[in-house]
Amino acid sequence: MTTPNHDDTARSSRRRRWVRLGAKTVHDLASITFGGALVACIVLNQMVPRDTLAEFAAARALHATIAQYLLVPSMAVVVLSGLLALAATRAYMGAGWAWLKALLGLSVFEATLVVVGSKEKQAAVVAAYTDPAQLETLLRSERNTLWLLVVLAAINVVLAVWRPRLGPKER
Repeated sequence: MTTPNHDDTARSSRRRRWVRLGAKTVHDLASITFGGALVACIVLNQMVPRDTLAEFAAARALHATIAQYLLVPSMAVVVLSGLLALAATRAYMGAGWAWLKALLGLSVFEATLVVVGSKEKQAAVVAAYTDPAQLETLLRSERNTLWLLVVLAAINVVLAVWRPRLGPKER
């Protein structure tokens, strides 16, 4: 059996450090993009022009474009980089807050895909233009989901900063 020499151990440690730093940087940048896209979608949802179908459809197309090209991809990057950082950081492996953050991140990603990023949902909102009651219901539902995503994202930030001890106490 061979033992790794000091140079191999130091190189491995440096590599792991760069993976952690890279994953954290990508995670932070993608989180900022996700937050900005969420705000843009909330503003578009709230301020959507309803004067003509053409204006309404154009605003919804912009909403769909933001969801497709910013919101969903940035959330995917947030989840993947967070999981990579979790795997690359030994201290996070036993940290309950890190696992809760990962679980919440996966939930946010699923909600982003299903409710906000779904082309069927976007099409249903445009199709409801002629029925004001149904349109308002769909827009309110979407807005509530967007605000829920904001709250869950904020909870993830709090968990990352606060890092509470979750799980059984060590004796």
